[in-house]
Amino acid sequence: MEIKDGSVIYPVPDDTLLSEKERKWRIKLPSAYKEFIKKNNGAVPIKDSFVCNNHSYVIDRFLCILKVTGQSDDEFYDIGVVRTQLEERIVSDEDLVGVELLPIAVLFAGDCVCLDYRGNNEDPSVCVWNHEESADLEPVTYFASNNFEEFLKILAE
Repeated sequence: MEIKDGSVIYPVPDDTLLSEKERKWRIKLPSAYKEFIKKNNGAVPIKDSFVCNNHSYVIDRFLCILKVTGQSDDEFYDIGVVRTQLEERIVSDEDLVGVELLPIAVLFAGDCVCLDYRGNNEDPSVCVWNHEESADLEPVTYFASNNFEEFLKILAE
């Protein structure tokens, strides 16, 4: 995948930080996603559009993982910050401890690409979360791919 020059957000996460996030979120990040974010933290892809649910979507940028927030403007693209902003709109169980939908990219017009852990806590599919149709404890999503590697291939087409 080609990334726009100067769009990566530094510092990129290391294995220790990714392990901390996995424990906090109570999930296992796919190895392909870990390798991607360690190189392309918060990056803007050159090929930025894909089709899902008979609709064309455009990625504004992938989200980043920051060790510390509150120190730069880039924190608005941090996965943890975005998750906090979306709160109950990306979960269906208010008693859930952990993550069902993990936003990994922001789409044009407010939707997100998410790793979808609802079917499997260790091998998530990829979906588009629709912000206009979702309500508290009622997230509306559209299946995009079986896994993150497949999603990257869709972007490369």
